[in-house]
Amino acid sequence: MAILIPVARMIPCTEAEGPGKRFALWVQGCPLRCPGCCNPEMLPFEGGTNYTLETLCDQLRSAHKEHNLEGLTLLGGEPTAHAKALATLALFAQNLGLDVLLFSGSTHEELLARKDPDILALLGHTDILVDGPYQKDNPEPQRRFIGSANQRILRLSERTPVDDPRWMESNTLELRLENQAGALSLMVNGFPATQAMGLWKRIPLH
Repeated sequence: MAILIPVARMIPCTEAEGPGKRFALWVQGCPLRCPGCCNPEMLPFEGGTNYTLETLCDQLRSAHKEHNLEGLTLLGGEPTAHAKALATLALFAQNLGLDVLLFSGSTHEELLARKDPDILALLGHTDILVDGPYQKDNPEPQRRFIGSANQRILRLSERTPVDDPRWMESNTLELRLENQAGALSLMVNGFPATQAMGLWKRIPLH
């Protein structure tokens, strides 16, 4: 049976969701309910588009070939809620020579304490973990890609630099025009802050 991953959004190449050119994948569904969540549409487990693991691996390989990617970023939603499939995708990414950046609303200690073999496998194929719940009243004033100041950047492997200066650069937004069946829409991503809440959505252009 094919392994399905519910995907809320996917960008083959972005520089606003982690250092360098990255394949970004937002999963659908999150058991946490952080007040002021930047992606409230991704909280329900219903919705999104189901992709087979094989399809996502193929898309990741193609994107890397086309864009010379540096890494894979997993966001949501809550990636650890889909740990089994994403652990395999993360391993595939590492075998391509990419690093894996994982955003989780749980802390590293909380994830380890669950002793869930699928979550442990996902962490085992994660190079950088950004952990902790989003706190809307505690915005991050300095670090790039980070939503709130409580969240940590944890280096879980030797595959990434100890002090990457790109985490201290200014946040950015990316804008994309997409044409789907003749309908134009504006796609926005990046800048994880209250002011940008919901901007990841497709905005129809009439």
